[in-house]
Amino acid sequence: MKKILLVAMTIMLCSFAFCADIDSIKKAAEQGDANAQLTLGVAYSLGEGVPQDYKESVKWFRKAAEQGDAGAQFHIGGAYVQGKGVPQDYKESVKWYLKAAEQGHADAQFSLGFVYFLGKGVPQDYKESVKWFRKAAEQGDSNAQFQIGAAYSLGKGVPQDYSEAYFWLNLAASLDSNYAKWRDNAAANLAPSKIEEVQARCKKWSEDFEKRKALKKP
Repeated sequence: MKKILLVAMTIMLCSFAFCADIDSIKKAAEQGDANAQLTLGVAYSLGEGVPQDYKESVKWFRKAAEQGDAGAQFHIGGAYVQGKGVPQDYKESVKWYLKAAEQGHADAQFSLGFVYFLGKGVPQDYKESVKWFRKAAEQGDSNAQFQIGAAYSLGKGVPQDYSEAYFWLNLAASLDSNYAKWRDNAAANLAPSKIEEVQARCKKWSEDFEKRKALKKP
């Protein structure tokens, strides 16, 4: 749940060095520029360059979201989860998370996986939860990789499979050492030869992932 509550603050803020020029951002936002509307929404949510005002933040997120901006849609989903600037409403949060997730927004995909895992705003559905975690995990999200690994370890939403658990937990632990204990627990259920096999698979996955990332760079 912590991920959902805090992740709305994780968007890249264009370093906010240019937030000193907040008047220019406001002008662009008022003229309908979705990126400026998103930036202004973040500024109000954090109180950077403007007084902190969650209602005003949601106002600008909504303007960008209605233009199809996935980041803004994700932030509105987070606002409804937290009840900041809008009444807390998990069903409404799911609506906005889904819009962003369907556009490939990894944080929204993770958040959608979590609400299905918890049954917040939707019926609890572990299979649907794993589906969305997997989409985020395939984009390199270590938290989502951990959730899939835990699902395979526990047999929630997928058949219990310690090889698959070890695969995803090993990927997660390579990015966040806090997951190493879970990875090692999964490994304890595998023969050394199987561990080596899965490690080779992890290495190939990581290499392929880095190649995909390089191709996406402008």
